[in-house]
Amino acid sequence: MKFRTRSTAIIGTICLIGSLALGQASADEPAASRPSAAEVVLTDVGTATNPIAGAAGPDGTVWIAERAGTVRVLGDQGLGEPVLDISDETTTDGERGLLGVAFDKDFAHFYISFTNLEGTSTIDEFAVQDGAIQQDTRRTVLTQTQPFENHNGGDIKFGPDGYLYIALGDGGSGGDPQGNGQNLDTLLGKILRIDPAGAEPYAVPADNPFVDDPNAKDEIWAYGLRNPWRFSFDSGTGDLLIGDVGQSEWEEIDWASADSAGGENYGWASMEGNHPFRGGTEPANHVPPVHEYDRNGLGCSVTGGFVYRGDAIPDLQGQYLYSDYCDGTVRTLTIENGAVTAQGDLGVNPGEVISFVEGGDHELYVLTLGGSISRIDAA
Repeated sequence: MKFRTRSTAIIGTICLIGSLALGQASADEPAASRPSAAEVVLTDVGTATNPIAGAAGPDGTVWIAERAGTVRVLGDQGLGEPVLDISDETTTDGERGLLGVAFDKDFAHFYISFTNLEGTSTIDEFAVQDGAIQQDTRRTVLTQTQPFENHNGGDIKFGPDGYLYIALGDGGSGGDPQGNGQNLDTLLGKILRIDPAGAEPYAVPADNPFVDDPNAKDEIWAYGLRNPWRFSFDSGTGDLLIGDVGQSEWEEIDWASADSAGGENYGWASMEGNHPFRGGTEPANHVPPVHEYDRNGLGCSVTGGFVYRGDAIPDLQGQYLYSDYCDGTVRTLTIENGAVTAQGDLGVNPGEVISFVEGGDHELYVLTLGGSISRIDAA
């Protein structure tokens, strides 16, 4: 994860480094780009040490994870004292650290995604009672060894179906040297779907797309991903959106309808966006990105966000917000029936955008690696 400033962007950071220069919605027919009709401002609501991820918590709270291993609750006066501290169990070397947090739908369990001191991607669970983590209930749900210290992915979300989705990068280095993106016999380079409540340590949903394939891992939901740093579910429709960091030329956002049965192949490392990568051949089942942009501008690493479903900014309703670690501008896409019909620019730039967080009221927050936590408000 060697995080750099805008002028020294890292190729392949925590998924944090990719590209931006607003690009085309599809390879053949770019959607029109224009300023968004929504007028917004960024309201500072807190400061953290390398805030990296967040989740809506019990009783309307927002929980923020700091990369070095602490979790804090955001209140009216900013962040409180840590409610969880695993800083002695992880490291910020490379692209490692505490990378994702999530609650189940009943706020009965809290999940963390981190790399341990050996660099192994780890998903742990804690019971939650009266809004507080029960430390003595901790258990490990899933682990995945990492061959390199970059492209760990690490985002976790519960889907509308109640299952836990886990994003894992291709294992790192550059160019996917182990071929993990297209290899169904590894969890690397995938979005996983598991049921942590169904068994010890977890169950695999019976309708996962590869459960009957002896040559594929049952946990896989989608594959062909390089470093899916941030993904989300549209809280209005259930659609899945993935920001997948590119190698050197193209950043992409992938989309799947809520009624998808899974099994999408997003192409890596045969494809980078809509383009063959290093002479690769497009897979017959390649699902092209809903949006891509090149690195001819200031962008270097896409930061996937959320479809806005809050009430505070009516003009923003239904638009997908995303940014880029190096560019920092908060941008929008209007997606209709799986196609981008418009691109927008909200005219705000908080800096090195590392993540977005959706609160329980569906209002959105922006985190920067430098420490700022901002809420997107109506101007």
